Amino acid sequence: MSADALPRLIRRTAADRIRRRPCDLCGTPLAEDHRHLLDVRDQRPLCACYACSVLFQREEAGEGHYRLVPDRRVPVSGLSPARLGVPVGLAFFVRQADGQVVAHYPSPAGATRWTIEPDSWESAARDCPALADLSADVEALLVNTARGRSEAWLLPIEDCYRLIAVVRRHWTGMFGGDRVWPEVERFFEDLRRCHGTDTNR
Repeated sequence: MSADALPRLIRRTAADRIRRRPCDLCGTPLAEDHRHLLDVRDQRPLCACYACSVLFQREEAGEGHYRLVPDRRVPVSGLSPARLGVPVGLAFFVRQADGQVVAHYPSPAGATRWTIEPDSWESAARDCPALADLSADVEALLVNTARGRSEAWLLPIEDCYRLIAVVRRHWTGMFGGDRVWPEVERFFEDLRRCHGTDTNR
């Protein structure tokens, strides 16, 4: 390494540290691949460093108002979207701590909310036992029946917020326009690629 290369490397590394986002709880610079917490009081996602994520992973579920967001992303089989009354091609479902299940429909205005009838959820859960493992508040069932697709995933709630942002950013006109659906498909392609499977049915 040349005499002037080391100082340049040190300056670049220092600048990288400055640019790194801090943990929302303790201020420690975050790794690029970091975990998230959900402030369940206002449904606000927070970036968490390794130490803070371990701390809240050890806490009992339901204590306090910070919940560690799971990092699993798994396809779900045996689900009938019709049992859940999904009126649109994209919807995600979140089970709340009180047992209620709320559906969210991504739209150009954000996410429209609708409470699912308990009988409908229980009927769907009988056909799809994986729904019993859905973590309250921090995990979601995402259903995609748009444009001939038929797939469902259990995934972190933060992924659903990201999907909402994709829809809001790219939606045009009454039916979405030409840009939004390729971006939505790219979102699901990333899921399939990370899981190493093809859920196109």
